[in-house]
Amino acid sequence: MGQIMLKLLGFVILGLVFSVAQSADNYPSHPVRIITPAVPGGTTDYLARLVATRLTESWKQQAIVDNRGSASGVNGAEITKNSAPDGYTLFIAYHQHTINAAILPKLPYHPVNDFTPISQLTAAGTLLLVNHNHPAKNLKEFVDWSHSTKDPINFGSAGIGSGGHLAGELYKLMAGIQGQHIPYKGTGPAIVDLIAGQYQFSFAGLTPAMIQVRSGKLRAIAVTAGKRVSSLPDIPAMAEVLPGFEVVGWYGLIGPAGLPKPIVQKINAELVAFTKSEDFIKKVHADGAEAVSNDPETFRRYMLADLKKWSDLVKKSGTKFN
Repeated sequence: MGQIMLKLLGFVILGLVFSVAQSADNYPSHPVRIITPAVPGGTTDYLARLVATRLTESWKQQAIVDNRGSASGVNGAEITKNSAPDGYTLFIAYHQHTINAAILPKLPYHPVNDFTPISQLTAAGTLLLVNHNHPAKNLKEFVDWSHSTKDPINFGSAGIGSGGHLAGELYKLMAGIQGQHIPYKGTGPAIVDLIAGQYQFSFAGLTPAMIQVRSGKLRAIAVTAGKRVSSLPDIPAMAEVLPGFEVVGWYGLIGPAGLPKPIVQKINAELVAFTKSEDFIKKVHADGAEAVSNDPETFRRYMLADLKKWSDLVKKSGTKFN
């Protein structure tokens, strides 16, 4: 009787393996929903639509962008987490996805363990900006000014818990200075007040920042990526003066936990081919970013490291983010 049961169990397991393989071969058999934690327009929505167009063309099955722009991406992520792990609900995650877990103690999910990372799409640093009248003309002068100025140091950002806010807190910690954060409701208002000289410095996304830099209204001091970026080779990386300083905004595609490996591999292969295409590289470079692709396990480790980095910063800085 025991041998019969073992044989039956073996047949069941083989049937499940065959079923999963078949589901991957037939995937997708109906439209795929790509949830994006943003309203139409902007980088997150733009990337989601690039991915959706590529998948639609490659699979001859429609990929639909579902905009869920509220609560810093928490709502869209929670919908994804609670979706069936069949590959028909995917999520454009970005750096705020891991930042949220570092600053929000009652987040209804773990940003990595409750999802299936598939592949990263892009990475981009931010720009350290000062008013065109600021005495510092380069990064070394800026760090020296931070230590020597007798005036109160204020920095602005797009809001509490934003990438620019955390970059400012990391700078304070690594440079060993004191400074007051001034939160704004978005990058636009923050940049307007920096131009007006209402505070001393800001960390902002490359695209909106460079518009003002090229107009002469702001000065770009450094990029926060680990090294100089190809689109702005003359601007130094923060790490050239403050070794180890790195703040990178990233985007990637994830799904709910438990996605079958064959389906994950199929989506990953499509994304890797897409991010290496000349068309994708050209489009994201225009937005100041670098095209990035990786395997699901590498992306999972990347997200875990990002979560640890911001969780450690929150603890060390003592800053209240809520």
